[in-house]
Amino acid sequence: MDLYREVVDRVRDSSTDVIINLTTGMGGDLYLGPDDDPLAFTDDTDCVGQIERMAHVEALLPEICSLDCGSFNYMGQNYVYVSTQTMLELGTRRLQEIGVKPELEVFDAGQIWFAKHMIDQGLIEAPPLFQICLGIPWGAPATPGVFQAMVNELPAGCNWTGFAIGAMEMPMVAQSLVLGGHVRVGLEDNLYLEKGVLASNAQLVDRARLIIEAMGGSVQSPAEARRTLGLRSP
Repeated sequence: MDLYREVVDRVRDSSTDVIINLTTGMGGDLYLGPDDDPLAFTDDTDCVGQIERMAHVEALLPEICSLDCGSFNYMGQNYVYVSTQTMLELGTRRLQEIGVKPELEVFDAGQIWFAKHMIDQGLIEAPPLFQICLGIPWGAPATPGVFQAMVNELPAGCNWTGFAIGAMEMPMVAQSLVLGGHVRVGLEDNLYLEKGVLASNAQLVDRARLIIEAMGGSVQSPAEARRTLGLRSP
């Protein structure tokens, strides 16, 4: 909590206006034991309930926080990322109460299906915000066809963006724009500006902006983005 608070306070105390988006993805790591004793969870297991995963969000009230919309096998032996229906319903209800917009992170088409179920249940305020996550083992692969198929499953009237990890980061910036979405880049997804050249986060943003503007798009200001995404005032 102290580290999250320090980072958020530094951003808010700076002269730069940005939209703050905090993760709630930590605390979902489940490492099963061997095949003959799967309930012997290993020491790497870090699995807590949804409300505990969101404690820093409730304390610091960012404008957006991520919400991973389902469990899936993650890279590594016997490693499952856990995000159950009950956890997600608890989380979205609490986010409604505190006025933080959930970024609905979807790693396959079934998670989009469940997110639409939560929208139908009135658990997510309009307009919903989706993040299509590509190339994360073992979720949706980072291919144009899969990206298009996932966009086809999104509900009408939503805001959405998409990204891919590693070398596919910038190609998917271009495809997201072509498909009508927003874009995401950053060091969480890719460490390199080009092969063998390490990037800064700012350099990745600059490269994405170059692609966007070369394709006839534009980059919004924070104030414009708040209106587009339907965020509360900071």
